[in-house]
Amino acid sequence: AIAIFIMSWNITTFILHTKNIKFLATTAQPFLKYCINNAVIPLIFLLTYFFYAIRYARDEELMDTGKIIILTGSFLVGFALSITIASLYFFSADRTIYRRMQAVLTSANIKYEKAVLKKRRKLEKEEVRIDWFLSAKLSLRKPRIVKHYSQQFLDSIFKRHHIAAVLIILLAFIFLITIGYFSEIRFFQFPAAASITIFFAILIAAAGAIALFLKNWSIPAVMVLYVVLNLMYQHNIIDPRNKAYGLDYHNVNERPAYDRNSVLQLTTPENILQDKTTYESILNNWKQKQTEGKPILFIIDVSGGGIRSAAFTMNVLQALDSITNGELMQHTVLMNGASGGMLGAAYFRELYWEKLKGNITNLRDKGYVDDISKDLLNPLFASFVSRDLIGPVKKFKADGNYYPIDRGYAFEQKLNINTRGFLNKSLADYKDAELLAVIPSIFFNSTINNDGRQMIISTHPVRFLMQHAADSSANMVSDPDAIDFTSFFEKQNPMNLRVLSALRMNATFPVALPNVWLPTNPVIDVMDAGLRDNYGQEASLRFISTFKDWLKQNTSKVVLVQIRDRPSNDWESTGNHKGILDDITNPFFLLQNNWFRIQNYYQTDDAAYLSQASGPQLKRIIFEYNPENKDASASLSFHLTTAEKVNIAAALYNKFNQQSFSQIMKLMK
Repeated sequence: AIAIFIMSWNITTFILHTKNIKFLATTAQPFLKYCINNAVIPLIFLLTYFFYAIRYARDEELMDTGKIIILTGSFLVGFALSITIASLYFFSADRTIYRRMQAVLTSANIKYEKAVLKKRRKLEKEEVRIDWFLSAKLSLRKPRIVKHYSQQFLDSIFKRHHIAAVLIILLAFIFLITIGYFSEIRFFQFPAAASITIFFAILIAAAGAIALFLKNWSIPAVMVLYVVLNLMYQHNIIDPRNKAYGLDYHNVNERPAYDRNSVLQLTTPENILQDKTTYESILNNWKQKQTEGKPILFIIDVSGGGIRSAAFTMNVLQALDSITNGELMQHTVLMNGASGGMLGAAYFRELYWEKLKGNITNLRDKGYVDDISKDLLNPLFASFVSRDLIGPVKKFKADGNYYPIDRGYAFEQKLNINTRGFLNKSLADYKDAELLAVIPSIFFNSTINNDGRQMIISTHPVRFLMQHAADSSANMVSDPDAIDFTSFFEKQNPMNLRVLSALRMNATFPVALPNVWLPTNPVIDVMDAGLRDNYGQEASLRFISTFKDWLKQNTSKVVLVQIRDRPSNDWESTGNHKGILDDITNPFFLLQNNWFRIQNYYQTDDAAYLSQASGPQLKRIIFEYNPENKDASASLSFHLTTAEKVNIAAALYNKFNQQSFSQIMKLMK
């Protein structure tokens, strides 16, 4: 990929700048000479890249010297092979061009050799001054004088070379589209960095081709292309939007209206009572499975944070299962949260169910931590580059519906492989198990991009969570700030929604994954739950508040277990002003830099108010990923290095988390 990028850069700059290096037109193999003399920047880049790549492999991936040597050698072989293939093509093209123009060039060069030129000629406007250049044999040579050639003749030679360059760009583009068409096959998935590098190579090459053929019309042509594509998109001629797999998008005439009246109709007293009755029966079924008269009830909230949160969540849940002697899930009624943490929570719950069914034996097998820690980034970006941006729209059929294959599809496929196919189910597959309290209920949350409301996906309607409980004495009634997915899309077969899609909607980090559009009128789209509630606490507190009377009568304690991917008290980054530029830019990034802190402040207050109302029965215990070495903190990404995985596992043993484990052990005695 690096070789392709370097060649693309050379091709494009060759096309754009050879008009200012005219003597190259009269030489054999002009493009080869151009690449040789243009090699300083690529060589500096390669040396810098190798320095950091070797250090990364050693310190982050914890590779031994032998493996680093193999990888370095493989890179060099691949790089040399790609450069060789490209050079052979251009060598052949240059030789053909030179053979056709040889007679004219020879005649003109004879005249040049006879001319006595004792002083430097005057450079033409914009022409680059060149005193010496390296030949194909790496020997120093002086450039020829080309004043005796007509500009038309020089342009005709360069045009032939430019067309040869554009042809290889076109071939590379066709190759990338072909790869994109088969991108769901593992063999055709490029690594993320390679995909991005090739994408930039195509961008540079496309810019050169447009500049070559359209010249001053380049910008107007691009603008016209944008307008045409936009009109086609507005009239549904092309539709690249991502969809929730399993949901019915064909029932156009019965799409729910997304407006105030339609949403308020969901929150009528009758609907709320109906849903509360369903969940009260779930609580009663849960109570019947307990051995104590007034058992401890756990609600588990997990935070967003990419794969690091998924890995930390799985590590914490396995440790909790161990210290509770395998009774963690039996005491848990609800699991809730955002983004990466939900990947770990959903997988752990599924593994618990598989254990109950006798399909697995050891819920604490560290292989499951490895599963959820595996890479999700490479197939995602491979699809993004080769299919989403420039590839053909290929669709797949599921339950009678057709959906485009894009990076959202690639993400789900890879997640399904990483989790051994256990999560490849629909919401309906969990309905009875949750109703009978065989497994905890899960809320898959996401944020509606249009207005910031929360979309709550569950196997049973939760319309009682769509707004704060009304206080009739104070006349405080608010509009719903959440939407119950199951009841709102009752005519779109909501229970057929794939669990992998629900998890993706929950973890739709901006740009990395496509927003999921939903069949409403007007259309809405959803993205990462962390934009609204990164800690999963909001819905849990409403759930506790709704059933506070039942909880007081039937439980000894309600324990809100929060698993976070960052410290709850973060003082490390409060004094990082480095100069005047920080003072200028800080106001523009104020909300972005403090987004999660602001959520934490509000939610801590909410938990405190509810605790005061509930008394000592409600307890909140927090586990947080807070590594000893702040500089070695795992990145917020869909990829973890080997060192980061070790670092996340070690975070269980810090003083704060050990105190939290001790609190759980005391409660369970």
